[in-house]
Amino acid sequence: MPLATSQNRAYSAAHFALELDGEGNVGLFKNVEGGGVKADVMTYQNGTNYDRWRSLGKQKYEDIKLQVGMAMSSTFYRWIERFFTGAGERKTGAIVAADFHYNERARREFSEALIKELVFPKLDGSDSKAAYMGVSLAVEDIVFKPGGGGKLAQSPGTEKNKLWSPNNFRFRLDGFDQACKRVTKVDSFTIKQNILEHHVGGRQSPIKTPSQIDFPSLTFYVPEADGQPFWEHFNRRAMVNKREIKQGGETGMIELFDHDLSTLCTLEFFGAEIFNVAPAGSDSTSEEIKLVKVELYTEKMKFTYKG
Repeated sequence: MPLATSQNRAYSAAHFALELDGEGNVGLFKNVEGGGVKADVMTYQNGTNYDRWRSLGKQKYEDIKLQVGMAMSSTFYRWIERFFTGAGERKTGAIVAADFHYNERARREFSEALIKELVFPKLDGSDSKAAYMGVSLAVEDIVFKPGGGGKLAQSPGTEKNKLWSPNNFRFRLDGFDQACKRVTKVDSFTIKQNILEHHVGGRQSPIKTPSQIDFPSLTFYVPEADGQPFWEHFNRRAMVNKREIKQGGETGMIELFDHDLSTLCTLEFFGAEIFNVAPAGSDSTSEEIKLVKVELYTEKMKFTYKG
């Protein structure tokens, strides 16, 4: 029985890196899912013959889903900034898996990648764990290759992941400066770009094209003692018999900080309006502060990296 060499020996994937557009490693991230290749199975039956024949049809490339913190380089976050504009910028790169000693063991090279989905984590003033965003990439081609055996660069700053926690944030909404000073939680939300698939000629895999972006509603929570301005605003805007209409809606921002209270990134939203104000669920045996849940829709968002 042949001995396993260092390259074919089983290993635990301890580190993952992202390469983009030939710039090399743009950062290490926490988790990767998807990125597989599969094919449709075509079934044929000839006339009255009960026998069936099967063959492989067109291949499909699964979306690549990453969990990233603030350890990526500015190249990656500029890509996210342009995603919010609907530009649909395409990237070619690779997902690199390395062992505990940062030795490269496997590669998944992809081409024509588009950001399809961005998931912001739940922000909570009582949560001090590291926070991560979810980023989904739609790709047109994936090739699996063995690792080159080189060392992964540990920069840029894997320790930066620990600098972003869900309790370091500020929520602002125009006209509610005082009422928003004690926003305790913001629920997780997802920005999606619809991807259209075009099957052309004899091409095996479809060409993927970006379409419109769906900007989500935001849900945040304030102590009941600060809820009155939101009730009054909602009554002025929503009550049919005395509705007050404002063109363009409200604007606001979510600002994320590191542990030194330096700004990491901002998420501005525009054309927002409150469509629901309700008491949050309560329990007589709990000692938690009584909260009010506020929901507002948005028409557009803008992401700016500051880190």
